[in-house]
Amino acid sequence: MAARAYWQGQIRLALVSIPVEIYTATKSGASVRFRQIHEPSGKPIQYEKVAAGVGAVDPDDIMKGYEVEKGEYVLLEQDEIDAVKLESKKTLELTQFVDANEIDVLYYEKPYFVVPADDLAEEAFIVLREALRKTKKVGLGQLALRGREYVVSLKPCGRGLVLETLRYADEVHRAQGYFRDIPDNRPDAELLELATSLIEKKARPFDPNAFTDRYLDALKALIEAKRKAKGRKILADAGDEAPARRGSNVVDLMAALKQSLEKPEAKTRARKPAAKPATRKAAARKRA
Repeated sequence: MAARAYWQGQIRLALVSIPVEIYTATKSGASVRFRQIHEPSGKPIQYEKVAAGVGAVDPDDIMKGYEVEKGEYVLLEQDEIDAVKLESKKTLELTQFVDANEIDVLYYEKPYFVVPADDLAEEAFIVLREALRKTKKVGLGQLALRGREYVVSLKPCGRGLVLETLRYADEVHRAQGYFRDIPDNRPDAELLELATSLIEKKARPFDPNAFTDRYLDALKALIEAKRKAKGRKILADAGDEAPARRGSNVVDLMAALKQSLEKPEAKTRARKPAAKPATRKAAARKRA
């Protein structure tokens, strides 16, 4: 495998140990990166590491420190940090199994692909994968990665497994604080039926390739236009899009939902070419 393993170790289930490797399952998408520029000179801004009262410092003189009291730090060498003993650095022990829908989507953080480390590990790896698939369960454990320990989940994915790092409970805001003021009302039956019909009409299988970063495309177009304009200021046209009105009543919502259901059909009808009237020559041929 060409990619470099992000982590190498073993998955342990009771007395069974499976050597595995994990690889990052995602990558950074294309983006437009801006730099800070000194306008009068056109030069990019540089950053230096400085210490108060000392000025610029040599990178070799920089250590990691933890502030125990105001202005007092405990300094640590990197090899001292690396020497911290933690079993989860090399072993993911599956300590619990849950239904996938028991884990709130807010807790999922980042996915990784998991593969057997060698041919000898394949049999046990496949047994674990198929057992998870048959029971429809997700394995949970803890794993140390790049300076911290994560709660992780493990579930089947095609021929392999997917490991996902999870957030701890204190890293997730409680939804009640944000949803408290939303009334617990039953929606109007007709409105609900219209909204359901609209959702079903737009339902289709998920295709990630159907979406593109339109903001990125617009930024690239702006940069190209600015380059051709040789410094002249360019402001994009805001268009005729008006902000959504607040306090719209049920009649407005009803009309909007009905119009949303009818609009695609109207577009289809508008695209259909009108039948051309028969010419006299064609009619004459037909009679002949």
